[in-house]
Order: sequence, then structure tokens, then C-alpha cells
Amino acid sequence: MPESIAVFGGVYSNYLALEAVCRDAKGRGAEALFCLGDLGAFGPHPDRVLPVLERFQVASIQGNYEESLSQRHGDCNCGYTDPRDNHYARISYEYTSLKTSETTKDWMGTLPTQRRLDFGGRRVLMAHGSPRRINEFLWYSTSSASFLSRMLGTHQSDLLLVTHTGLHWHRKLGEDRDVVNVGVIGRPPNNGRPEVTYTLLTSGRDLRVEFVPVAYDHTRLAREMAEEKLPEEFIQTILTGWWTTCLEILPAKERALSRY
Repeated sequence: MPESIAVFGGVYSNYLALEAVCRDAKGRGAEALFCLGDLGAFGPHPDRVLPVLERFQVASIQGNYEESLSQRHGDCNCGYTDPRDNHYARISYEYTSLKTSETTKDWMGTLPTQRRLDFGGRRVLMAHGSPRRINEFLWYSTSSASFLSRMLGTHQSDLLLVTHTGLHWHRKLGEDRDVVNVGVIGRPPNNGRPEVTYTLLTSGRDLRVEFVPVAYDHTRLAREMAEEKLPEEFIQTILTGWWTTCLEILPAKERALSRY
């Protein structure tokens, strides 16, 4: 049973950040690494992700991207409702689908949609959006303690780990009951810095949750994105740390922290 695990979501084809995160987590003593889905999207060369996952023995589950790609759907099923968000989501998905091999798409379909783990006596449930919907957005500002507590009870869990929103947060719901959005590592958490962030969890009498920023060669990634003719808006997010797309889904409190 591991005492320290690293968890992240949303690789978004950012194989350079993925390698940097895995090396950092191993250096900090993480005994197991987990990804909560969305391996592709946004970045260049999606087929460069799987070899890194295999090298560092990262256990992954499906996100909406894996579900859609493996089933050869025409869109990412990201859950956006605004036309502006969907415009960029469509560009991202079409590029990722075109550049992902059929073999990789088939492999994505073999991944579980959720994962359970005993972690220091805590019943851990890992899901992409939420345990009830793969593309559900669990935002800190709109997910009340009572709502999250009911979700833990319904799904017989003490610690729920999710991603999908792109923004990390931790809410403690009483003794030995927690919900953590582990964030994503494919792009920065909309904070004006180019580093990406993963979550390091350490078991013990009290659960320790750390959000760890990691620098990587983001200028190289930006160059590769430009070479692949991905949108300038995507590239600017990598370079500046500010989101320029998929902003309309943000609740008011999270949007107020944005530059755009």
C-alpha cells in the first residue's frame, strides 16, 4: 500500500510537462503515479504521451477525450455550453483525433472509467469529472460542502479525486473526508505563470495534500505548437500562464481571477 502518491489530470498532449512532473514526483518520493484522463487536446503530438506514461508506470483512467477518441466520436464531449468555448474545443479535438494513431485510440478504450484505492485506510475514488458524469465540472466556488459530502456517501468514499476543470482545489469535509480537484498538467492553472501543477498526497494520521508547481520547457512546447499550426490563443496560454480560451464555462468567482 503506497504512502505517497502523485495524481494529475489533463495532460493535453503536453508530453514535456508530463515528463517533468513524473520526474519531480518520483524525486519527492511518490510511490505511485495516477492520471485522471484527458491525455490529448490542446497541445502538439498526442502520440508522444503514451511512451512517457509507460516509462514512469503511470496508471490512467478515461477522461472524456479517451471516451470520445476510443469510440470515434465526432466531438470531445467536453461539456461546454457556450459557442466560443465549443469553437476552440472543436479545433483541439479535430487536431488530436487526426494525430492520434488508431492503436492508441484502441488502447484508450481499455482504460477504466474510475479507479478505487485503499490509501492509508481511506477509501479513495478517482474519477475524471465526477463519479456520476465524466464531463461534470466540479468548481470550488459552486461545489458546496453538503453537495460534496452527499457525493462521498453515495459513492462510498472517504477521498474523492477529480480533474476536468483545469483548476486545483481541496475541500476538507470533516475528519478523514476530503474532495480534491487535482488540476491538470497540460496547461497552467490560469495564474499568470507558465508552470503546471500536480497533486502530491501523503497518508498518515492526517492526509497531506500538496499542490506542486513544476517548470518545464514551455517555450519548446510553444514552438512545436506553432509548427503544428495550432491556434495562437493556445500558444499564448502556454507562454503567459493565462487562459485565452474555454473561459465562458468558468463560474463568476473563478472568472474574476482571470486576465481575460
